[in-house]
Amino acid sequence: MSITEEQLRSWSAGPSQTESDKCQNAKNMIRKAIKASDELQNRDISVFAQGSYKANTNVRKNSDVDICIRYNGSFFPDYPKGATQQTFGHVKGEFPFTDFKNLVEDALVSYFGEDGVTRGNKAFDVHANSYRVDADVVPTFEHRRYTGNTLSDGTDEILYGVAFKPDKGSIIKNWPDQTYCNGIERNNASGRRYKRVIRILKRIRDRLKDDGDEANGSLPSFLIESLVWNADTSAYAKDTYWEMMRHVIANLWNQTRKDDDCSDWGEVNELKYLFRDSQPWTRQQANDFLQSIWDYIGYK
Repeated sequence: MSITEEQLRSWSAGPSQTESDKCQNAKNMIRKAIKASDELQNRDISVFAQGSYKANTNVRKNSDVDICIRYNGSFFPDYPKGATQQTFGHVKGEFPFTDFKNLVEDALVSYFGEDGVTRGNKAFDVHANSYRVDADVVPTFEHRRYTGNTLSDGTDEILYGVAFKPDKGSIIKNWPDQTYCNGIERNNASGRRYKRVIRILKRIRDRLKDDGDEANGSLPSFLIESLVWNADTSAYAKDTYWEMMRHVIANLWNQTRKDDDCSDWGEVNELKYLFRDSQPWTRQQANDFLQSIWDYIGYK
């Protein structure tokens, strides 16, 4: 198979207005579900989109939207080596995360009905209908990483993210604001080609899955975005999508052949390593995916 320049250009486009509207509807209705809860409506809670929809790199029809429900009255901290919560004068919160997650479940079920919500280990799936897309709803607390540095005003330097406890497993920490801001900056610096490359890879990923390639067709979207984040940015100066994609894929494939060549790569947020034991994916999976993309487009 050899994919044409016109096809690559088409695949680089963002979702349709109808798809975007359905994503927005899902976000608005989840916000209303929290506001309708007697237990949650008066608490300090932020409801916001994250992931591919927020970054404008979502592509697949009827794809889901990631919604974060963050309680701002408690936080999961990371302290510098040798420091404890006593060092910073912190006390244990009175609102356990498990209680918060259960209240979010009650609010979603009350608003969407029992058949409209499924509880997963990490998130709630609010099912799609003709008006909205599927939504993955993640209850979180604020996450604070204390760097050990002091700012010019004498306060502690803190990096802010989100964190949550799965029903089974250890705490997971993410950095949605940093991911979003870094993606915007890279996209602007690349003449808006950074996100177009991501969309092309995601669309081919979806076609691999449709063709029965379950392993490569199920590669997580955020891994794809982070791979492109680590690609050689000189690719964006190429004259055609054919040349640009060839450069990006070859560059990433060569650098993911061995652990040593990409062990220090970061996620888009540059606050988590991309290939470390805590991640749900491996370098080899990424390399296999890039090979399959190369073959699918028809490069020699």
